[in-house]
Amino acid sequence: MAEAQRLDGRACAAALDAKTAERASALTASGVQPHLAVVIVGDDPASHVYVRSKVKACERLGLKSTHVERPASISQEDLEAIVDELNADASVHGILVQSPLPPHLDEGAITDRIHPAKDVDGFHPVNLGRLVQGRTDGLLPCTPSGVMEMLRWANVPLEGKRAVVLGRSRIVGMPMALLLAARGADATVTVVHSRSEDVAERCREADVIVAAVGRPDMVQAEWVKPGAAVVDVGINRVDDDTRERGWRLAGDVHPDVASVARWLSPVPGGVGPMTIATLMANTVRAAEGLN
Repeated sequence: MAEAQRLDGRACAAALDAKTAERASALTASGVQPHLAVVIVGDDPASHVYVRSKVKACERLGLKSTHVERPASISQEDLEAIVDELNADASVHGILVQSPLPPHLDEGAITDRIHPAKDVDGFHPVNLGRLVQGRTDGLLPCTPSGVMEMLRWANVPLEGKRAVVLGRSRIVGMPMALLLAARGADATVTVVHSRSEDVAERCREADVIVAAVGRPDMVQAEWVKPGAAVVDVGINRVDDDTRERGWRLAGDVHPDVASVARWLSPVPGGVGPMTIATLMANTVRAAEGLN
C-alpha cells in the first residue's frame, strides 16, 4: 500500500481561517469586532506559548484580544472575580482560561463560571450537555471540532463507518465520540480507555481511529486496518539522544502506521493548528450569536 495521505492540519486550518476572517470582517463592518479574552495564571512556559499563538491568531484574523495575566498565587475568589467581570463585559464575546491552573485552584469551578455563550473552549456543562443531546449548534470543544473539520476537509467517509476513540477525557475523548456519532457524521463509535480489553483488536476493526491518550507511539501499524483514517491528537515530549536538544515530539501513533493507513495526521502540524483555528471560529460564532 502507498504511503498514507497526509491530513494536513496547517492547510485545513488556513482554509477555516479564511472563512473566519471573512465573517469577522463582516461583523466588524457592522460595528461589532469579535473579542477574545484569554486569562493565564502562573508562569508555565508551554501555557505562555499557547497563549501567544492565540493572541497572534486574533491579530491575523481581525479579532480583538485581551490578555489577562495573573500570578500563580492568585486566590480562587480573585480568579472567579475576573471571570465575572469578563462575563459582564458586553464587548467580550469569548473567554478562555488557559489550562492547566495551579493545583490550589478549582479548574472545574472556573469553567462552570464562564457564561455558556462566551465559553469558546466548549467545556461548560451547558455546551457539553447540548452535545450529549445530539445538538451541534452550540460552542463545541475546539480539538474534537477541529478533528471533525479536518476529516470533512479531506473527504474521509464517516457515515456508517466504525470509529474508535482512544481516550475518554471531557476535553477530547468523550466529545470526540459524540461528534462522530452525531447526525451528519453518523459513525458507529467505540470508546477505548485504560480499562478496555482487546484494545488492538478494537482498533483493527475501525475505519477511523482517533488517538488521544498521551502515550507516545501507542498505536502500532499492526493495530490499524489497511485503508483506515488515523487522527493523532497526542503530542508527547520524549527523550532522544540523537537530537541536538535531547528530545523530540511524538504523537500517540507510531510513524509506521503511515504504511498501512490511507489517511494520517502528522505530529506536529496535524490537530494542533486546527485547535487554534476552531477557537477563532468559536469566538466569531459567539460574537454572531450575541449581537
